[in-house]
Amino acid sequence: MAVEYQSSMSNQVHEQSNSGASLHPIVYVFGITAAIAGMLYGLGFGVSAGAQGFVQKTFGISNADIGTLVGMLNWGAVCGTVLSGFVSREFGRRRTIMISALVFFGGCIGCSLASSAPVLGIFRFAIGISLGMACFTTPLYLSEISPQKVRGVIIGFYELMLAFGILLAFLGNAWLGSYLEVDHVTGGHWRLMYLLISVPAAILFVGVLFVPESPRWLFLKGREGEALKEFRRMHLTEVSIAEEVALIRSTITHKQSASTLFRNGNFRRAVGLGIGLQTIQQLAGITIIITYAPKILRMAGFNEVSQQLWGSVLCGTTHLIAVLLAILFLDKLGRKPIMYAGFVLMGVAMTSLGLLFRLDPAAHHGLGIACVVSILVFCFGFAISAGSVIWVLCSEIFPLSGRELGITFSTATNFVVSACIVQNFLPFSTWIGIGNAFLMIGAMNILYILFFLCFVPETKGVSLETIEANLMSGKPLRELGS
Repeated sequence: MAVEYQSSMSNQVHEQSNSGASLHPIVYVFGITAAIAGMLYGLGFGVSAGAQGFVQKTFGISNADIGTLVGMLNWGAVCGTVLSGFVSREFGRRRTIMISALVFFGGCIGCSLASSAPVLGIFRFAIGISLGMACFTTPLYLSEISPQKVRGVIIGFYELMLAFGILLAFLGNAWLGSYLEVDHVTGGHWRLMYLLISVPAAILFVGVLFVPESPRWLFLKGREGEALKEFRRMHLTEVSIAEEVALIRSTITHKQSASTLFRNGNFRRAVGLGIGLQTIQQLAGITIIITYAPKILRMAGFNEVSQQLWGSVLCGTTHLIAVLLAILFLDKLGRKPIMYAGFVLMGVAMTSLGLLFRLDPAAHHGLGIACVVSILVFCFGFAISAGSVIWVLCSEIFPLSGRELGITFSTATNFVVSACIVQNFLPFSTWIGIGNAFLMIGAMNILYILFFLCFVPETKGVSLETIEANLMSGKPLRELGS
């Protein structure tokens, strides 16, 4: 069927271009629906920041125990990422997102009912598994259903929903924390936090029932007729569908198994690039700011819980606004120019924060305000660059046959590095000083520009199949988008 279709459309493909065709709004609807999985990520990590102090009061546990509880989410995400490669390959991208929604829902209900810290840790681990599956599969799915001219925008919906999830979590934390603090109630409201964030998981599960399966995955499974039907559900023109089919079939014809690909040096280069990108994203400092925002604000002189929680809301709002800007310009300005601007902003903001903490902002209210400004500038710089662009790049650089394996390595790296940071930042910053820790992060952000200059390609407007062909032909990594 696909062969006949491709033959009948071959003459028209040369006459019209995919770049000139207008897109039906349903493409964006499908993208936004699947991207709700990113909201789960934001909610899961955002609630951790607001709930940890109250959990500590409820169960009477130490700071070290809190670090372990927070880290359980990250280690669960590592396991979820590893599982996702098999699940998404065997059962499809769409079903994997639905499974992650179910696991997240159950984990949140379990957390809200937890009778002890170990039980809470187990259910947080389950939430982590769901987040690992969602973070692995959703950018992959979005990249595979997106027409190339808007791929950056549609994958950017994932980071937009993530930022929205963080903001919603911070708003819930602030409202519940402030309300119950006034009423002299301690501890119990964190259970309601977890209960509330289960609702978007249910919405995601129902919504994904109505989105198409990835046509590229269907081609991998030999189900070409179904793939064509899914393309038509997106209301692409017949010419656009023919172009997509021709590109996919060219890569399927030369496909290799994932294990064979990993023995290929060119594929290993892409894996190394993905690992490097996700390591940079976490070492940039966002995990520290999101997870420990209330503690950092307290060290900056904001001693009331309500001040700390509403300060976190301000960070979440800035993050969301910046992601919206990134989505608007990602497919216009390109990936790398936005990254360079972001690294400069993050480097300057972290350096300023480090210098301010060396001056003891808790003793001078004006310095405390300056700390807040530096944090907001950092959140803005991260959201427009590393937060949005790195997920896009990691969904683009791997060959179709080895995409699950490549994204498994890169996404697992994200969570491993994040877990190590979460568990070790507080003792590390106590050892060298919080100001020196931020100064070090600021310097590293400036150095990351060199990595992007030397190794990272510009992929704006380039098809996934072209990137794959360039990679497997041995072109330098920075030229994969040529």
